[in-house]
Amino acid sequence: MIPYGRQDITREDIDAVLEVLQSDFLTQGPKVPAFEQAVAAHCGGGYGVAMNSATSALHLACLALDLGPGDWLWTTPITFVASANCGLYCGASVDFVDIDPRTYNLCPRALERKLIKAEKNGRLPKVVVPVHLCGQPCDMASIGALADKYGFRVIEDASHAIGGRYRNEPIGCGRYSDITVFSFHPVKIVTTAEGGLAMTRDGALAERMALLRSHGITRDPALMDREPDGGWYYQQIELGFNYRMTEMQAALGLSQVARLDQYVTRRNELAHRYDERLAGLPLTTPWQHPDSYSGRHLYVIRLPRCGKEKHARAFESLRERGVGVNLHYIPVHTQPYYRRFGFADGDFPEAEAYYREAISLPLFPTLTEAQQEQVCEAVAEVVRA
Repeated sequence: MIPYGRQDITREDIDAVLEVLQSDFLTQGPKVPAFEQAVAAHCGGGYGVAMNSATSALHLACLALDLGPGDWLWTTPITFVASANCGLYCGASVDFVDIDPRTYNLCPRALERKLIKAEKNGRLPKVVVPVHLCGQPCDMASIGALADKYGFRVIEDASHAIGGRYRNEPIGCGRYSDITVFSFHPVKIVTTAEGGLAMTRDGALAERMALLRSHGITRDPALMDREPDGGWYYQQIELGFNYRMTEMQAALGLSQVARLDQYVTRRNELAHRYDERLAGLPLTTPWQHPDSYSGRHLYVIRLPRCGKEKHARAFESLRERGVGVNLHYIPVHTQPYYRRFGFADGDFPEAEAYYREAISLPLFPTLTEAQQEQVCEAVAEVVRA
């Protein structure tokens, strides 16, 4: 079975982790800040705050922006549930904005229409979370302009997108957002096994997220309400969490980030080859905006107007042929947990149309041309059947 995604672990990666295991620090040592600095350098500066998952990073990004009860977080329905759940963790309410039918990202025109209505009803969002689906950045200039006009904060969920660019600037540079979140899950572009990182240009936001990831505890006398009793002294000044990244994870990430550009280049080469090999078949290949350079985390095809049964049959037929396809994602508003908030089928028609037609094909740097040929042949057989 050819998986839809797969990590690439080299001898250098293994040696980097072994070096940590033989050192004095397994957690809270020098590798985590080194990894944060490496990612920040790739993004063109700012502050990186590494955590044990991108979900943790989304949660603390929301808390750092003071999202809480009575507030609203808006995001896209086509994403992993964490992009919405982070708002619920803070006690806020969650709503969705339909997707652009070409990019599959949160649609800025739909966002503007929803903002106009929300302003009249006094229910503007405090935070909007655009998701760079498959690695292609959202139209961040338009979203940033709307943020300025309507006063909401922006968290870019760039879990799919490290190594990509928007308007020739690295994703994570923070030009149009307050915080950008990356994921380092094994099938992502680079991995720390599990892990995430929040990037920001705001030192105060970075400091608060760093505090919250470690129980809300500080040893900095400047943040305490009285003089320390001694060198052992610490204070808990906020209700925080244990969201720390380990030294082993950071060492693996440091080693992987050194190959980030190489990985993204290879992913784009494979995606272009898919474009060429699948041309002429009765399916839709991913459209790429000319302002963007995608990290190409996923390669999603659509089977137009195929119907529920044909869609499921195509999915299973590809797996029977040894192609480990997947589907990213089931619209969040259709999940049973979210239906209890009043969401229903038909609320976001573009997202639901996407779900009825989408299939993610295998895409990872070590995918061979022979494997890709097998995938393309299988797709051709299935869609022509």
